[in-house]
Amino acid sequence: MITGMPRIAIAVHDYPAVVSLFRDKFGMPVIDLSKSSSSEYGAALGMCVPEGGSNIELMSPVDPNTPLSKSLQGFLDRRGQGLFALMLEAPVPDDEAEELAGRGLNVMPLMSGAFGRDVHPSSTHGVLIRVYPVDSFATKYKGSVDERDGPRVSGIRRVIIAVEDLDHAVEAYGTQFNMAMDDTQVDAERGVRTAICRPASGGVIELVAVEDSARPFANAIAVFLENRREGMYALVLATEDLPATQKMLMERGLEVRMSAGSTGVLEVDQAATFGALILIEER
Repeated sequence: MITGMPRIAIAVHDYPAVVSLFRDKFGMPVIDLSKSSSSEYGAALGMCVPEGGSNIELMSPVDPNTPLSKSLQGFLDRRGQGLFALMLEAPVPDDEAEELAGRGLNVMPLMSGAFGRDVHPSSTHGVLIRVYPVDSFATKYKGSVDERDGPRVSGIRRVIIAVEDLDHAVEAYGTQFNMAMDDTQVDAERGVRTAICRPASGGVIELVAVEDSARPFANAIAVFLENRREGMYALVLATEDLPATQKMLMERGLEVRMSAGSTGVLEVDQAATFGALILIEER
């Protein structure tokens, strides 16, 4: 049984720079694991642990001879920096992997040195999904709290996955992963058909398919599908005060604008966020 979506990973070339982005610009608490992870897994790892939603994991290859580093480097070579993997949790990942395979998902063999099992993007509409044990990250943040004035930005409230065939995606995420799924809806304002998948904990997964490409959001999804194929499109964070958050982030050097595709949503310049599109909505 899938019990939650604890985090989503971003793969980058420059690990110190991505840590600085989320710690110094967004003001998130970041647990830097790079010293131990570089020697143990061959990759620099960090975890953003803001309140609410799912965490953001930061990943960068270090040792090309290790499986994790090879996986990260392969992704960077194919698709460039950006949203790399979506993590789910289950009590016993190997048992869960057998059930997922029995339901028709393309489950990969256990990667050397890994604690979980990977589900190949070919059966999850372009998303690498890693199934880890429950509470797979238990390290507590011990750094100093960001005491600068300004509103706080949450963890991942929603991940948007762009798909060509919404009904097939609903089958994969709802039936094959056995997660709660809302009924499919048409969002006329954004010009998409959408379905919300609700893991028991963490943020939610929104599947979207183009309905009316004349709408700005749907057009952006269509361009994404044409250029990058199916996969994770954006991370949606939350704040209590959108204007104040926009002002705060811009004062810290980020380009932030109101999204053309969704009313009342901020969009952070993707060039500054290592290819990961980050949207911020009011809590």
